[in-house]
Amino acid sequence: MAKKKLIPASKRNSLRTHRQIFTLNDEENKALNRYIAKYKVLNKSKFIRETLMLTIIRKFEEDHPTLFD
Repeated sequence: MAKKKLIPASKRNSLRTHRQIFTLNDEENKALNRYIAKYKVLNKSKFIRETLMLTIIRKFEEDHPTLFD
């Protein structure tokens, strides 16, 4: 299997320039940290971003307008 060719950040099309900050309570933080430890998540930020965007995209697909209901 060929290795992926790394593209420098300065040449990427989708630079992440919009920061979003959210807070968790103690229980939520504990659950997140347990999940990350249990499933050996290497990149916490990437995991949260992908999980959030997957949920958003699924919701958009569920709510898309249909011609025949």
